[in-house]
Amino acid sequence: MQALQFDKRVWLERTKRMFAGFDKPLALIVFLLLCVGIVTLYSASLDVPGRVEDQLRNIMLTFGLMWILANVPPPTLMRFAVPMYTIGMALLIAVAMFGLTRKGAKRWLNVGVVIQPSEIMKIAMPLMLAWYFQRREGGIRWWDYIVGFIILILPVAIIAKQPDLGTAVLVFAAGLFVIYFAGLSFKLIVPVLVAAVLVVASIGIFQERICQPEVNWPLMHDYQKHRICTLLDPTSDPLGKGFHTIQAVIAIGSGGTFGKGWLKGTQSHLEFIPEKHTDFIFAVFSEEFGLAGGLVLLFLYMALIARGLFIAANGATLFGRLLAGSLTMAFFTYAFVNIGMVSGILPVVGVPLPFMSYGGTALTTLGVAVGLIMSVSRQKRLMKG
Repeated sequence: MQALQFDKRVWLERTKRMFAGFDKPLALIVFLLLCVGIVTLYSASLDVPGRVEDQLRNIMLTFGLMWILANVPPPTLMRFAVPMYTIGMALLIAVAMFGLTRKGAKRWLNVGVVIQPSEIMKIAMPLMLAWYFQRREGGIRWWDYIVGFIILILPVAIIAKQPDLGTAVLVFAAGLFVIYFAGLSFKLIVPVLVAAVLVVASIGIFQERICQPEVNWPLMHDYQKHRICTLLDPTSDPLGKGFHTIQAVIAIGSGGTFGKGWLKGTQSHLEFIPEKHTDFIFAVFSEEFGLAGGLVLLFLYMALIARGLFIAANGATLFGRLLAGSLTMAFFTYAFVNIGMVSGILPVVGVPLPFMSYGGTALTTLGVAVGLIMSVSRQKRLMKG
């Protein structure tokens, strides 16, 4: 009996050490979001057998990556910043030169397997900028922010040219948060925000003139212009670009306060919601679980962001604080852009809902980000211990 009790204690101690890198509150929040995602995906994929099983395999891989990265010390992560950024840039240039074109976009590269190099930059960008400002800790000058913006703009410009506006926005946001947290004055950001508000207001005021087919918008493709104009008036193209927005808004509104019930969403099951298992999964969730379910989901995202920012604020090094803070705010960007586009307040771009949307690549990227945040949390705990 004593031997069994001893073996049990040894097994528990080994298990505890194995998962010591996991930040328990953060892991719990991610687990709950994944559970909600699987439940919603099951409903959205009744007509496609095997999709839930695929997602469960993706989740297992994601937790494996989270566990590995959570146990990697931040100083070790710093060593990968420059090589990862350099490789990412090289692959993006390779895509521009001889990448694969699908549906009018050149985003993929065949290196034995087909990859999308822009996904690498979602992690490489905050790593690189956090490394850069860590190297200049205590002596950051104004030109360091200019260098930071150059590091940021180069890959963002290439990604936007593919074109892949959704990924470009996510990479830009992740890098911008690093630069801001590194000490960039908010006074410099206010003029940019004011200019953005003026541009949006001008588009709304002069919509009828500038949305005419013969009017070309500088630095934007025709389909991007069409998306923005359709956002302002979805009924202008109800069976084309406006179809996504109109049907998603109908689904969200028809859910009411408590929803129609799980598996009872008519908009999704009658195939009115496009991409219902990926970009528009929030519409499926809202129709079946209503406003109450939506508030619970938003609470989970708020808890995720709050825990991430808490870890960032208590990071042991500048590198850890910048990395954890930017990756946490990247989750906010993901959720805000996705829910905004599904709700009809932002243009439709290819941005998944974190830990809800189906897809291995996006889920893996998010899992890597969580693992990096947990690494920062573990370093602080070890220093306290």
